[in-house]
Amino acid sequence: MKFTVSKDSFLEAVLKLLRVVGVKSTMPVLEGILLSAKEGEVTLTAYNLEMGMKKEIFCECKEEGEIVIKARLLCDILRRMGGSQIEIETNEKLMCYIKSGETVFDIMGMEASDFPEMPTVNEGSDIIMNSNVLCEMVKGTIFAVSQIEGSRPIYTGLNISIENGILQFVAIDGYRLAIRKEKTEIEKNVNFVVSGKAISEVIKLAEEYQEEVKIKIGSRLISFVIGEYVFIARLFDGEYVDYKKVLPETFKQSLKINKNDLLDSVERVSLLINDAFSTPLRLLLDEKEATLSCATSIGRAKENFKIDFEGSSFEIGLNSRYLLEALKACDEENINIKFNGPSAAVTIMPEEEKSEKFLYLIMPLRLK
Repeated sequence: MKFTVSKDSFLEAVLKLLRVVGVKSTMPVLEGILLSAKEGEVTLTAYNLEMGMKKEIFCECKEEGEIVIKARLLCDILRRMGGSQIEIETNEKLMCYIKSGETVFDIMGMEASDFPEMPTVNEGSDIIMNSNVLCEMVKGTIFAVSQIEGSRPIYTGLNISIENGILQFVAIDGYRLAIRKEKTEIEKNVNFVVSGKAISEVIKLAEEYQEEVKIKIGSRLISFVIGEYVFIARLFDGEYVDYKKVLPETFKQSLKINKNDLLDSVERVSLLINDAFSTPLRLLLDEKEATLSCATSIGRAKENFKIDFEGSSFEIGLNSRYLLEALKACDEENINIKFNGPSAAVTIMPEEEKSEKFLYLIMPLRLK
C-alpha cells in the first residue's frame, strides 16, 4: 500500500475516529484505525464492537492495500509532523513508513484481516433530523442516563421515539427522569434505545458540522451520516422502562420561580457539598419564603428568598447535582416545580401548564 494525503484532512479524521477506538481492549487490533487505500481515496475505520465511525478522504493512491495502525500513536505522529502532505507506505511484513518532508517514522502495523468488519444497516427506517434539534434534545436528557450498567443495562441508553408528529427523548437512571418533546415534520413512527455514549459522540459531530443528520434505524443497529462521516452503533434489545408509571398525576404543592434565580441560589449553597449523595441540599418551603441550606464537615450555608408557592409547608432533601443538572437543562426562564410532600419525587416543568416541552423528575433524599 502506498498513498499520499493532505496532513490536515488526515489528522482531522484520525482525531474524530479516535473517540470510538477501543481502549485497553483484549483485542489489540481494536485499538487501531483501519486504513484502506484504493484509487482516489483512503477510508479510515474505527470500531470497538459497540460503535464505529468511518470517513473517506481523497488521496493519491499509488498502490492499493490495507493495514491497521495504533490510533493513539498515529495521532501523535501526525500532530508533530511538519509539511502539508503525508505519505504512507507499507510492505508485506506489516512495516509502515510514514513520511512528511524530511521526517520518517517506521512503525509496525497490524493485519487488516484481523480487524472486525464494521456492520452496516441495510434495511430499516430512514429519517432526517435537524442537527440543532438533535443536539438540544440530547443535551436536555443525556445527563440522566445511567453511567453504571448494573442489573439494568438499558438505563445506560437514551430512548428516542417519534409518534404522531412528536419527537421525544427519555433518560432514566433509577433516581431521576428526563423527558424532552418537540414537534416534528417527520411522519414515520419509530421507537428505539441507543447507548448514551454513542449518542454523545454523534452530537459532537453534529455540532461541528451543523448539517442535517441522516439516520437509518435497523432492528439491531442504527447509523448516522453527518457530513462525510458515517457513525454506527448497536441498539438495545427489549422494551424500555415503563417510566409513565412513576409520573405523578396530581400534586399537593406548587412553586413557580425564575429558573436562573433558583440556579444561582442552589450553586451558592452547594459550594460546601462534596458528596451530593450523602449530603442533601435542604429546601424548606412555606407560604411566602423558601430556605435553601446544607451542613457539611466544611461548614454550613443558608439562603432565603421570596417565592410564589401554593400548598402546605414542608422540607425536602435533594441531591444538589441532580437539581443543578435539571435546572440547567430547562430552556425556559420561568418554571413550575411541583411536589407531593417530602417523600415523593420532585417534578420540574415549564410554567405554562399546557407546555410539555420538558419534564424532569428527581427522587428526594432522606433528611436526618
